[in-house]
Amino acid sequence: MTTTPQSTAADEHLAEWADRQAKAEAMIPVVGRLYREFGVVTSIHGRTLLGQSPTDILKAHRFARRVDIELTLDDTLPLLEALTALQPGPASVDVARLHRRRLETGEDVSLEDFLRAELGDVIGKHGGDEGESADVVLYGFGRIGRLLARILIEHAGTGHGLRLRAIVVRKGADNDLSKRASLLRRDSVHGSFPGTITVDEDNNTILANGTLIQVIYSDSPASVDYTQYGIDNAIVVDNTGKWRDELGLSQHLQCPGVSRVLLTAPGKGGLPNIVSGINDAMIGDADVVTAASCTTNAIVPALKVINDEYGVVGGHIETVHSFTNDQNLIDNFHKGERRGRSAALNMVLTETGAAKAVAKALPELEGKLTGNSVRVPTPNVSMAILNLTLEKAVEREALNDFLRQASLYGDLHKQLDYVDSPEVVSTDFVGNRHAGIVDGRATITAGDRIVLYVWYDNEFGYSCQVVRVLEEMAKVHPPVFPAV
Repeated sequence: MTTTPQSTAADEHLAEWADRQAKAEAMIPVVGRLYREFGVVTSIHGRTLLGQSPTDILKAHRFARRVDIELTLDDTLPLLEALTALQPGPASVDVARLHRRRLETGEDVSLEDFLRAELGDVIGKHGGDEGESADVVLYGFGRIGRLLARILIEHAGTGHGLRLRAIVVRKGADNDLSKRASLLRRDSVHGSFPGTITVDEDNNTILANGTLIQVIYSDSPASVDYTQYGIDNAIVVDNTGKWRDELGLSQHLQCPGVSRVLLTAPGKGGLPNIVSGINDAMIGDADVVTAASCTTNAIVPALKVINDEYGVVGGHIETVHSFTNDQNLIDNFHKGERRGRSAALNMVLTETGAAKAVAKALPELEGKLTGNSVRVPTPNVSMAILNLTLEKAVEREALNDFLRQASLYGDLHKQLDYVDSPEVVSTDFVGNRHAGIVDGRATITAGDRIVLYVWYDNEFGYSCQVVRVLEEMAKVHPPVFPAV
């Protein structure tokens, strides 16, 4: 066979790819050991490394190069190996941001000394006081409940932190347990459960990746004695949406073994509506807390950074929202206006309280925003369009650069993401862990007026925010490195 320049180049590219795959494969056990033995969660600009394939790890490195600076496997693997050798305690480590800090420090500082300086609070803390654990009960097991279960199982780690102990549902059929497990195992939007699930019909339990979940059947939030299942001082996450005020949700507090309640919906009255990263300080010792709505969580981080930098005079928020289970599949009676019409066949104009709810998280914006919503025939991922008037003019490039930097290195980098691509569509954001993702290509500016387009996975992204609120309530969130 004749060798040509083209075939030689092809062989070289293939060999280079194989080498990169081998390095990514070598990284997998190191990432796993850091998590299982030390409780260290590693990521690249919010893209988790845990449980990823070699190709996914390579894609995460490519993402880092595309949005910021070059990050190679030759940078990442030695850093993770050096961190492992230092026997750290639980922590959340963003490798890309840590690598940038390393470059800023200079090569004259050894990697070990650099890590000791940056992560000094947790270095050598393996086997020491790893913090408390907190029992979690999911009351209801619908779309959000099952995604919360997936995230909590994924975060189980060394057994410290949040521990999913039980789910509470009404019994729907004789084979209820197997059906609940099947819905956890398979999801038409988010794909198959990443692991193994075993059902124990005799004991009413589901074993998922080593997490034993007690399934409790009850028709009333005040009728369960959780202590008989070994559950104590638990936080109950109410996913049903049936009770929205303190009186209704406080029924959970009557149950032995329950200490606090978190609602996965906007609360009524004076309940603290928490958007993680924004107003966590409001949680305090409150017995009942709400995690607001998916839309409120999506828009508040972007509004926060914009208002802090440019000042918001006023504006309108329009939400293009995927249909939800409270709509009808085909036309039928519904107590809400327009929502009785087929969700799969129509765009449905409806109202949203998200714009008003912003003021609960950002009081400085009270009375400055209006809002509306259009439900559309997609099963997941929504978009908020922020039409704002600012206190000062800004050019499109400057605004986008500010938002990109905020998403990478700002205080809200876990809540705010940024994308700059002419080809992305809604399904590209399924599974995104951020509360909202600014689409830089769609940004419009005209003097002091701007229009921002913010994507959000209204199921999974919101569920990640709920878990962050849970961690804050339980005081079990590991320290984040590098510090902002």
